[in-house]
Amino acid sequence: MDTQLKKGVIEICVLSILRKKDFYGYELVQKISNNIIVSEGTLYPLLRRLKKEGHLKTYIKESKEGPPRKYYSLTKKGEKREKDLRKEWISFSKKIENLMKDE
Repeated sequence: MDTQLKKGVIEICVLSILRKKDFYGYELVQKISNNIIVSEGTLYPLLRRLKKEGHLKTYIKESKEGPPRKYYSLTKKGEKREKDLRKEWISFSKKIENLMKDE
């Protein structure tokens, strides 16, 4: 997949995943990479930006498998952002599909 296109959809992927439950950073990388290859170097700056903008909050949770982990969760502002991006994505993807159809 084209890098620019991928960068444009990672934000909605992160917000949509976090809408369902909280994740720590590496866990998010793995979850997204099951469908779209993404690196930690791409994801962590995005998480920092989303937190700075008030879309995410973090908390530390002890881990049975090593050091404590930083978990990310949506704020109310993040929930609204996810909902808005979801609507935009659905509308946009329908328009692209219409353009790609053979008539």
